[in-house]
Amino acid sequence: MTPIKIIVEKHTDCYVAYPLGLKGVIVGQGDSFETALADVKSAIAFHIETFGLEVFDAEETILEVFVAETALAA
Repeated sequence: MTPIKIIVEKHTDCYVAYPLGLKGVIVGQGDSFETALADVKSAIAFHIETFGLEVFDAEETILEVFVAETALAA
């Protein structure tokens, strides 16, 4: 089993989740963190079932994920 890093964003009206390091667009959402995570896990499984293990980017290994914030002058 290959570990997959997943980003979960909290928005004003829902949570949005997406994996890192997979080819293609895979998104899950829900009213809670847990619901969004379950939805994206289901979407990942369907994506792999549909497109095969080639969706894993073998050349790219994500070791860590960082969140940074910056500001731009308006």
